[in-house]
Amino acid sequence: MKKYSSLLTLIFTTFYSIGQITEHECAKGKIALWQKNSSSARLMANKQADDNIDITYYKLDIRVDYSPQQISGGVSIFAKSKINNLNRVVLDLQNVLATDSVIANGRKLAFSHQNNQITISLDKTYQSNQVVQLVVYYHGVPGSSGFDSFVFGQHNNNNDRAIWSLSEPYGASDWFPCKNALDDKADSTDVWITADKYFVSVSNGKLIATIDNPDGTKTYRWKNTYPIAQYLISIAMSNYVLYRNDFRFIGNNIMPVTHYVYPESFTESNKKKLDQTVILLDLFSNKFGLYPFVTEKYGHAQFGWGGGMEHQTCSSMYNFEGSLVAHELAHQWFGNKITCKNWENIWLNEGFATYAESIYEEYLKGFEGYKASILGEINAAKRAKGTVYVQDISSVNSIFDSNKSYAKGASVLHMLRGVVGDILFFKILQTYVESKHAYKNATTEDFQAVAEQVYGQKLDYFFKQWIYGENYPKYTVNWATKPQSQGKYTLAVNISQSTNTTPTFFTMPLTFKVSTAKGDTILKAFNAQAQQTFDFTLNDKPESFVFDADNWILKEASVQKTEAVLSVQQENENPLSFSISPNPVAHQSTISFQLARPSLVTLQLYNTQGQLVQTLQNGNLPAGNQQISINSQEYPSGEYILQLYVDNTIYTQKVMISK
Repeated sequence: MKKYSSLLTLIFTTFYSIGQITEHECAKGKIALWQKNSSSARLMANKQADDNIDITYYKLDIRVDYSPQQISGGVSIFAKSKINNLNRVVLDLQNVLATDSVIANGRKLAFSHQNNQITISLDKTYQSNQVVQLVVYYHGVPGSSGFDSFVFGQHNNNNDRAIWSLSEPYGASDWFPCKNALDDKADSTDVWITADKYFVSVSNGKLIATIDNPDGTKTYRWKNTYPIAQYLISIAMSNYVLYRNDFRFIGNNIMPVTHYVYPESFTESNKKKLDQTVILLDLFSNKFGLYPFVTEKYGHAQFGWGGGMEHQTCSSMYNFEGSLVAHELAHQWFGNKITCKNWENIWLNEGFATYAESIYEEYLKGFEGYKASILGEINAAKRAKGTVYVQDISSVNSIFDSNKSYAKGASVLHMLRGVVGDILFFKILQTYVESKHAYKNATTEDFQAVAEQVYGQKLDYFFKQWIYGENYPKYTVNWATKPQSQGKYTLAVNISQSTNTTPTFFTMPLTFKVSTAKGDTILKAFNAQAQQTFDFTLNDKPESFVFDADNWILKEASVQKTEAVLSVQQENENPLSFSISPNPVAHQSTISFQLARPSLVTLQLYNTQGQLVQTLQNGNLPAGNQQISINSQEYPSGEYILQLYVDNTIYTQKVMISK
């Protein structure tokens, strides 16, 4: 979900530009609206859903009247018993809605409706895995415990009517009975909406039928066949104009892209903006994997809330600006296909969708556009207080904290990309999307496990400090050079960090850009101490030094050159040298080096942006001659940097790969 505050008294102007701080008006608006309805929302935040049942199906057969403003109808709920001898079920429904009856197998059941929950005595005792089928009949004026979770609104200068829902995080039970727990997805849903024929009524999935009723109403029947969290079930109703695109994918298959737009918004300008949706579907399908609900649809329904909400297969939208369209579309993968298991892990939804905005900027403007976009997130993330993992889910200020869940969440993904490199980063995202968590739920640890599987190395240090730690590193960097024999130079880099709370210091791979008369070189070191010195052997005298040139780390840094000898390398020790032959690598080449003593050795291949492509060696090796093969068929053609890390010293070598 993303929010702009144009409808609120709290208004900000935000630009993606270098040096400026990104404000996520999504979060600003949520906080303002939540505070307006805080008491009932916080009550729902502390309610425990019935963990004795597993929801498999919802069917909403509802009538929505604009005048008088009310909702009525029946909701069918199928649920499997998770225990033996189940004789009672508890559903969530706000007290402002009246429960008329509950039916099972044609029989009325005894129930009580209080404290915003319906406690139902079942018609019989159910054993584990048996299916309970209930129909709850109800009516009333829907509540609004969250972000105006059900609204009777207007548009076109209040001349036209609109109705919409927005249930995140706890508002689903404001307008229909449900199990209000995001980690219990229904396997499928039907939403049947009956209203005055003025309304075009939109919901999740495919439109199966429209029925003109004798009383002047019209019924729209929508069917969703994918698992869905309760807060992603939605309705949007108005006098919409339908504008359609087609998304063509594997084998020239076609998926409809349907946009339900207010008549006054159906302009040539907006049509051009909406046309970008197909481009984004193609871009994100290439980056993340095929759009997750491709047998149904994607699209938008315009509504009056000042931003967007990622309702499954049909995002509700205030406008159609590119960053908003990108954000809500990305949620279809990250938030809808895989939903955070609990609100503490909301960064798995919002951080990923926010990061996708920068991927879109990279598509539009190249890597420089990406860097400018992500710098805005980094600057905002510096203002984050506390951990990205939400400590208090009864507070929407914490759940939808703009600086943490959005900006810092996006910054974490940016830094992960810097750690593992482009190829592995997008492979991690694709593997995650297709993992056992697909169409289910996930935690930070689940995502970390996928990342480690693809990367081939542990990332515990990374996630512990960035998701469960606080703040960011503040570096002091001193660098110095001294000549060696045979025209070589030692570059010594001393890194020190200010003492933090948790962690006391940050562990991260660091990137240095060094310029010499022969050109630029990207160097990398792994900083795992509060104070640490690294030696590099170069073939020419360093003329300039840039720390983390492409801003791969959320940080502050003070960098200065010093004449002091910082090197950890002994002056009388011959520097290790290594070679690769043949170079360029046309098919297969051999990397050779000699160890004077048993050593801990890491050999890694980086691209010229300083991103890790592959780790070729990581572990202890005996003394003597060492040879490691590299195959050109495994990498795209181009220039790379080999870095050999032996104990506390790093050596570099440029390598060309051609095919």
